Amino acid sequence: MPQVVKRVRSNRACDADVQSGSTLWPLAGLSLAMLMPSLATSTTNMALPILSQEFSLSFRSAQWIVLSYLLTVTAMVVGAGRIGDMIGRRRLMLTGIGIFSAASIFCALAPAFGMLIVARLVQGMGAAIMMALTMAFVGDVVPTSRTGRAMGLLGTMSAAGTTLGPALGGMLIAWGGTGMIFLVNVPVGLLTFLLLYRALPAAEGAVAEGGVKGFDTAGMALMIFTLTAYALAMTIGHGEFGFYNIGLMMAAMVGGVLFLVVEAKAASPLIRLGLFRTPAIRSGLAASALVSTVMMTTLIVGPFYLNGALGLGAVMSGLVLSAGPLVAALTGFPAGQLVDRLGPDRVAYIGQSALLAGCCALIGLPVSWGVGGYVAAIMAMTAGYALFQAANNSAIMASANAAERGIVSAMIGLSRNLGLVTGASAMGAVFAFGTSTWDVGTAGQEAVATGMHLAFAVAAVLVMTAILLAFLERHRRN
Repeated sequence: MPQVVKRVRSNRACDADVQSGSTLWPLAGLSLAMLMPSLATSTTNMALPILSQEFSLSFRSAQWIVLSYLLTVTAMVVGAGRIGDMIGRRRLMLTGIGIFSAASIFCALAPAFGMLIVARLVQGMGAAIMMALTMAFVGDVVPTSRTGRAMGLLGTMSAAGTTLGPALGGMLIAWGGTGMIFLVNVPVGLLTFLLLYRALPAAEGAVAEGGVKGFDTAGMALMIFTLTAYALAMTIGHGEFGFYNIGLMMAAMVGGVLFLVVEAKAASPLIRLGLFRTPAIRSGLAASALVSTVMMTTLIVGPFYLNGALGLGAVMSGLVLSAGPLVAALTGFPAGQLVDRLGPDRVAYIGQSALLAGCCALIGLPVSWGVGGYVAAIMAMTAGYALFQAANNSAIMASANAAERGIVSAMIGLSRNLGLVTGASAMGAVFAFGTSTWDVGTAGQEAVATGMHLAFAVAAVLVMTAILLAFLERHRRN
């Protein structure tokens, strides 16, 4: 009995240390590591019109400034997680921050479009490392009882990067030109590096235990090929699924089958297929992809609805569109606290229910309800998304063992990215089909409203699918 009392007191003292600031610095560094990749996307998106003028680019060519970065992140994120489990997540995280910061300098100084694309590819490699490993460190620096809050904080920072990007990018460009949207990453990267260099544990996971040997080069090559082919199939053509899209999709399917064959036979597979036998990981990753596809619908359809159906200008549309990310940023940390209090299953269900309610509201939203009706539905969806993300990520990471936190964290990022890429293409195509024209910019008010209603009807089906998957997995566990 005295030993039990002593242990309980020790645990309370440990938790008191956590609350008094023992996790403050590592969480501060991890929060910045989560902020930088999303900020690099949103600021660059905002600067595309000016960059296209500076380099004399067509709109399609200018899009590769963003696409090259996203493709690299999508293709490299899982490999980065695996390498982190092998050589040490701390070492690789610091390397990734250095790569991201150095590439940002080259982006700012690039004298030609081709060099800018190369620099963005390298910057995407650094971003993939940070995205793959950030959540993996939560289990190393935060006690289980506070995991939800940490996940909520990281979700808040990701949403904050999306929210701040357009405004911050505009101010930086007005102050110092387009190069400043890249150079701003350098001091933030230096601060992040210093915080994590001092705060992260020296050795963790498989490195500390000597549990991972060898790297699955063939699996990594096949995964990069498969994900790149899939992402290109979803992004080229701007919604029109033609010959090249079909060819790339077939290549992705063949690559995916070969990848599974190689992984089943590999001595040290890139992804241990047995991970998918864990219910929380299997259903959590599937739900993450589905929900991310739904959230991309708001980003794809929203601008056209606000402009074409409600008649808002660019400035007002931008302000309305920022409401969603702002709600997600404000909801993230409270969502994490709710996860710690109620458990991830309940909070995930609440979040998905809010998402479904928002989708259902938008399915029948009359144009006469104006901006207020649209914003109310979007706020419900983004708040639900924040709740779902905090709960789902916590449940997935809690099911991963210490030696595989890097790869599992990377797979969360991959599922989210694949959902966003799929949503950008598939849900954009659904919206265009609903308007009865591929040139959505010329569609009339009623046609745009019809397209939005159809897109969110499909989105509601996806959310219901995610809810059903979670229900079935819980039923199997019980």
